[in-house]
Formats: sequence, C-alpha cells, structure tokens
Amino acid sequence: MATLKITRVMDEKPVKLTLELPAHVFRDLKAYADIIASSGSGGAQVDEAHLAVRMIQHFMQEDRVFQRERQRKPDC
Repeated sequence: MATLKITRVMDEKPVKLTLELPAHVFRDLKAYADIIASSGSGGAQVDEAHLAVRMIQHFMQEDRVFQRERQRKPDC
C-alpha cells in the first residue's frame, strides 16, 4: 500500500474558522480519515476537522512560492 502524505493529526488549541465544503470534498476528506484510522492509528477515528487543518498546514509548508514570499515579507 502507498504511504499517505498525512499519517497523524495533532490536537492543538484551535482558532475557530467556519468553512463550507462541497459534498464531494467532504466525502473525500471522510474517506481519507477512514484510511488513516484503518492503516496506522490503531483503529481510532480521525476527526475530519483536525485532518483538514493538517492538510492545509502541509499544503502551505510545501508551497515554495508561499514560503519564499513569507520570508521576504515577515509581517505576513
């Protein structure tokens, strides 16, 4: 089986943000959480909201243009 990009979801103190997701995106998010739960977290359910946060974080960390601009503009 291929390795998922995200395998663990940390639980941290949140800042509330409300999002509306298209139904197909939520279904995919739920499926991703189910795969994580069945493949590496001992069967424990993964909260979709925490997973979405981790995905956004991963996306921003991997976006080289964002990282370069953030270093160039530290007030962002």
